[in-house]
Amino acid sequence: MTDTLTIADRTFTSRLLVGTGKYPSHEVMRECHAASGAEVVTVAVRRVDLNDRSGTSLMDFITPNLFILPNTAACYTANDAIRTARLGREAGLSHWVKLEVIGDERTLFPDNEALIEATKVLVKEGFVVLPYTTDDPIVCRKLEDAGAAAVMPLGAPIGSGLGIQNPNNISIIKEFARVPVIVDAGVGTASDAAIAMELGADAVLLNTAIAQADQPVLMARAMRHAVEAGRLAFLAGRIPKKRYASASSPLTGTIHASARA
Repeated sequence: MTDTLTIADRTFTSRLLVGTGKYPSHEVMRECHAASGAEVVTVAVRRVDLNDRSGTSLMDFITPNLFILPNTAACYTANDAIRTARLGREAGLSHWVKLEVIGDERTLFPDNEALIEATKVLVKEGFVVLPYTTDDPIVCRKLEDAGAAAVMPLGAPIGSGLGIQNPNNISIIKEFARVPVIVDAGVGTASDAAIAMELGADAVLLNTAIAQADQPVLMARAMRHAVEAGRLAFLAGRIPKKRYASASSPLTGTIHASARA
């Protein structure tokens, strides 16, 4: 079965996107990227020295086959995020951007008003914009209308590991979306990623759950399989939930031993 993920003008075979922060070392990060099977890695423009040519910078440990998605992490205004996106493009990273405009230092929830404003500006400038937003169906619709190539609702606060806190909203967002829906933030373990995919998400982006696991490479492998399993389950279609039991081996249509006698 061919089941690919298409965002804007690019097609990917993996539905798992991963990050580059918080790893014990760059070497471990590289191993995790390989184990995850991911084809897209996100890099914070403001946290990387793009002029470092020492051979020991984070960028030197990202294998050439991976697609780099710059992000505007640590930006708290629309103008700041716009400038950061431009900087990433001018530095040769990409004209794609994972757009983040943070509204609160403690929760790291997005400032959705500023996010929509920045999306409109960057789309007009030719960027492929993937905005990180709250799990609000109305905001996601407005981001689509602003030209976003995908919407990235959070599952829970960044780095919290709480899992999908509002599954109904994720389902609603997916139901009405005209662009890919990528659950971003809050995944703590493999079952969280599987649930996101079972809800219909087109992909999952995560970082901390792998980077800070006791054994990051093993967790990267687990996330790879969880995303694949969740996607297959969604495509297969789950059975309806029922209040009472239903025999897995029904008697109807079978021949009983007493009848054969």
